[in-house]
Amino acid sequence: MSSVSAPTSQVNQETCIEKMKIQKEEIETEAVKEAKRLEVLGVQAAESGDINAAMEYFNQAVETVPDRPSGYNNRAQALRLKGDVQGALRDLDKAIELSQGHGKAACQAYTQRALIRRLEGQEEKSLEDFKMAAYLGSEFAKSQVIQMNPYAAMCNKMLSEVMTKLKEGESID
Repeated sequence: MSSVSAPTSQVNQETCIEKMKIQKEEIETEAVKEAKRLEVLGVQAAESGDINAAMEYFNQAVETVPDRPSGYNNRAQALRLKGDVQGALRDLDKAIELSQGHGKAACQAYTQRALIRRLEGQEEKSLEDFKMAAYLGSEFAKSQVIQMNPYAAMCNKMLSEVMTKLKEGESID
């Protein structure tokens, strides 16, 4: 019950693995190196609480290499921190589009989008995104899928009750 299967929107696992194998690796051009440098500065600015500076760095990173999903992921986080949820969702959608739904950038984008959707009360869409992120390897997303599964929650509750009774020496009827 704790395993996570591929979402129905995926053709099948083998097809996804093949796409990941042939997906081109990011080439370290000077522009990519600059975008990465700008993203690091943006993350540092965000961590120090300067979200406006972080936004400037992330905007520059996206302008430097507009087809690089990582810049959109990072900018989405800063947009969310600024309260621009719709802007964050647009950037996460773009990161997923650019990554073709594969790899680390897609995994992070699906996870971020799932969290936003959950906060917005969109449980079904959130669960779909968590399933995609779990499928792409996110342990956090896997735990969220299990938590959000009503059957798993019911089983966990029953198991917890049994364990409590055992610890207290009660019989299990």
